[in-house]
Amino acid sequence: MICHVSDTFRMALGQKPVADVSSLARRTLVKWMALYLPLQWRTGIVTVPEVDQELGGTRPVQFAADLKQAEALLMLVASRAGRGGWPDHPVFGRMSEGDWLRWAYLHTDHHLRQFGL
Repeated sequence: MICHVSDTFRMALGQKPVADVSSLARRTLVKWMALYLPLQWRTGIVTVPEVDQELGGTRPVQFAADLKQAEALLMLVASRAGRGGWPDHPVFGRMSEGDWLRWAYLHTDHHLRQFGL
């Protein structure tokens, strides 16, 4: 999970290219529901291969080092605010800075909840 979250932060920073798997429904209705409805994300959502650690994502090495990397990448995403140049999301397509920052919070929260945090 730590490496997955790190890979998705790299994706948000434009450091990790990912394939576009969006559709009209995903770019509009699904994006709005995921980002703005007050519901927790369900478990078992399939991700793109580039950020799936069992496929093309970064493999875990050492937990403490992987966690430190995730924390550093989170700080980079948060500090990017106001600079523009956000990439398209592979599922939700074009997103505003506010969408990206909300997504980063919700995505991280979704995975932390898996561990009761």
